[in-house]
Amino acid sequence: MIKKIFRFFLYLIIASFVYVLIIKLIAPPITITQITNAFGLGLKRDYISWEEMGYNIKLAAIASEDQSFTDHSGFDWDAMEKSLRPKKKNKKSKISFGGGASTISQQTAKNVFLWQGGSYDKYIRKVPEFYFTFLIEKIWGKKRILEVYLNVIETGPGCFGVEAAAQHYFNKSAKSLSRAEAAMIVAGFPNPKKFTANPMTKRVAWRYPQILREMNNIEGDEDISALLKNK
Repeated sequence: MIKKIFRFFLYLIIASFVYVLIIKLIAPPITITQITNAFGLGLKRDYISWEEMGYNIKLAAIASEDQSFTDHSGFDWDAMEKSLRPKKKNKKSKISFGGGASTISQQTAKNVFLWQGGSYDKYIRKVPEFYFTFLIEKIWGKKRILEVYLNVIETGPGCFGVEAAAQHYFNKSAKSLSRAEAAMIVAGFPNPKKFTANPMTKRVAWRYPQILREMNNIEGDEDISALLKNK
């Protein structure tokens, strides 16, 4: 019995490793999140290459979601430690720039290989999420992680990827997005079904100018600049 269990997990690890290698080379197939959304809201996704994304949407994503993206190896331990601190009663939480405890790498691992969800199941998901985050950091590298992230992330009702969002909200390609338009799309990432760029919800209207300022602040970072200019 123990041998069978060991063999099962060994095969599972080998299969997952091979799958991560494959996704390094090709666009990810449909994800669990996309399948669940397709039944209610439809599914619009347009996978594009790194070059076709353009500069502004990449910068906006890093500025909003993970300003330490080029510095960490998949996990922002300081942010994790802060997220575990008990919150004081009657104190409103602020949305911090540079993302929360989950890095872009972790979000990519979750979006491509796992499932969404809150409550107790998110704690169950964390173990494989850490495993896949470690793998993609070692096998894909930062450029591929950001490319896949911007292709699979939910960006609007029934929309996945920044190209679908750019066409849906602004009737243009992701590469043609202005800095403000890119910031508007990214501002809705926490809940893109609820926070939309067009019509613009209050949350997006409040946050996108702040993302614009953060884009200006991090643009001079040598590592971020080198990544975004990588062809």
